Amino acid sequence: MRLANHGHTSLEIAEMMTLPQGIADEWFNRDYYGTVSHNVKAVYQRYLGWFDANPAHLHELPPVESSSRLVDYMGGADAVLARAHRDFDQGEYRWVAQVVNHVVFADPTNRAARLLQAAALEQLGYQGESGPWRSFYLTGAQELRNGTPSIPGLRAGVSVDVMSAMTCAMVLDNCAVKLHGPRAAEHRLTFAVEFTDRGESHWVEVGNGVMRHRPGVRGATSIVHATVGTFIDLTSEITTIADAQASAALSVTGEVTPFATFVSLLDQFDTFFAIIEP
Repeated sequence: MRLANHGHTSLEIAEMMTLPQGIADEWFNRDYYGTVSHNVKAVYQRYLGWFDANPAHLHELPPVESSSRLVDYMGGADAVLARAHRDFDQGEYRWVAQVVNHVVFADPTNRAARLLQAAALEQLGYQGESGPWRSFYLTGAQELRNGTPSIPGLRAGVSVDVMSAMTCAMVLDNCAVKLHGPRAAEHRLTFAVEFTDRGESHWVEVGNGVMRHRPGVRGATSIVHATVGTFIDLTSEITTIADAQASAALSVTGEVTPFATFVSLLDQFDTFFAIIEP
């Protein structure tokens, strides 16, 4: 914070900050997991936020559009790669990974750019002392060479062991995260859920694009009766309302429409997503 008060940004402070000589070489202070660089930026963001006060950074273009224009300004992809190869040979791996990423974002099909950035990331990974940094570098290199992994039907956060250990309120909170706000804004829904294996009931309301819930039924005219496991399966597209009703895993008092509409408004998240390309 002393350096921040001198006007230095988080990126600048991360390059300036080192541990004192007396403790820097102690094994328990090495960057094996967290790093001084990473933690400096986190402290800056906690107290001052992401914005570094430079108005040029206040409303930047999004990465794909910005990269396309930058590559054009630099004379095109071939010109960028020619210079980046020379920098790679000089060991400027941080810079190569940074500048070639613009070429990848401008044109993800540029195989030469992908392979060059992958090579730079691998070198950074081999040199990295921090395990997580090394993992990110090498995962990025793998993605550039082989693409983002795709496992159809595998959803993020649907581990039965993890989800079944959640409280009923946490299971509903997970649904609130998955709710597609813009589409949900067109609906106003109320229903209650009785978690039959937990002996708990929760009232659910969707309005103005958000979901709220609280214990109790609050006089709901539509009540969903299901175990926590069945509810998770229904809201994760593992099973359907029709199949759950047919197997008696689900029953509904009153209209099923509010709950069915609610389920249709939930996004599902893939386990893998691109980290080094658009």
